[in-house]
Amino acid sequence: MYIKSLELKNYRNYESLCINISPGTNILYGDNAQGKTNILEALYLAGTTKSHRGSKDREIIQFDREEAHIRMMVERNGSTHKIDMHLKKNKSKGIAIDGVPIRKASELFGIVNIVFFSPEDLNIIKNGPAERRRFLDSEICQLSRLYMIELANYNKVVAQRNKLLKEISFSGRMADTLEIWDEQMVRYGTSIIFERKKFISRLNDILYEIHQNLTGGKEQILITYEPNVSEKAFSEELKAGRERDLRFGQSYTGPHRDDFCVRVNDIDIRKYGSQGQQRTAALSLKLAEIRLVEEEIHDTPVLLLDDVLSELDGSRQNYLLQSIHSIQTLITCTGLDEFVENHFEANSVFQVVEGSVFHKETGGI
Repeated sequence: MYIKSLELKNYRNYESLCINISPGTNILYGDNAQGKTNILEALYLAGTTKSHRGSKDREIIQFDREEAHIRMMVERNGSTHKIDMHLKKNKSKGIAIDGVPIRKASELFGIVNIVFFSPEDLNIIKNGPAERRRFLDSEICQLSRLYMIELANYNKVVAQRNKLLKEISFSGRMADTLEIWDEQMVRYGTSIIFERKKFISRLNDILYEIHQNLTGGKEQILITYEPNVSEKAFSEELKAGRERDLRFGQSYTGPHRDDFCVRVNDIDIRKYGSQGQQRTAALSLKLAEIRLVEEEIHDTPVLLLDDVLSELDGSRQNYLLQSIHSIQTLITCTGLDEFVENHFEANSVFQVVEGSVFHKETGGI
């Protein structure tokens, strides 16, 4: 699986862009704020319908335009697929696969698998639970179309329930409909808890070896799932907390408040780990994600590395680069020194300057 080309129109700082992408390693270099990350964001958005930054469509479209367009060509199992995406300021985005419009994001599942790794991911361990939940959800969505659908339904139910809680508190009306939303919340939520539990078990099987290699056998890593509520107790605890939920207008019970603990040598590194331990664990998580996707789809995902190398020391840089040689990779960076020093082979090199992209000779990189 690999991405063959990308076309952009009125997308952030790109009025018009068309680049062909190598099946191997592609380096995009240039000064900060030139548009390197925008290219990776567009690829991820076309493959998943979501911005890795959490940006709204209207924030991506050039300010004097009403629409932006992304076209991505993907090669998978000997077949070429075209993904067209129209972003609109005041309407939902339009998506077509091979010229056929789709209505749900889940219909993109199976076209392309993309793993995104940014400097923010290196802080996933020390940041709050919301970041770790986002990691869980984005990774499991790569593996399970059902989870993607169940998660979207669950999030909608939570939003509707919260809206209803505020309405009941304000006017006292519609209290009899709360039970319906509770049932829906338990239905989708128990499925999410089950899938997260299963995913973390699979993750641990792969993560241990990767982390051992990264640390020279000095550290042992273990991820433990910390659900807000168990599958069996969900319904009862939701009812028990109803008075509190009504008072604050929020749903305090459910997997939208889950977390997971990262333990290294039996120490919770969220609280007590050094920055080096936290970053090494985050790198291990991303490399394990790649392995999981490979096992699931019997193919390699596309890897997007957004200025990550500058955040890693030499040994971690080398391990990461050695781990991705067989995967289509797009790497953004401000310079080429790391690649020259490590005699790293790149298939395509692009210089990004103020929203323009220039293909360069690899020149021994």
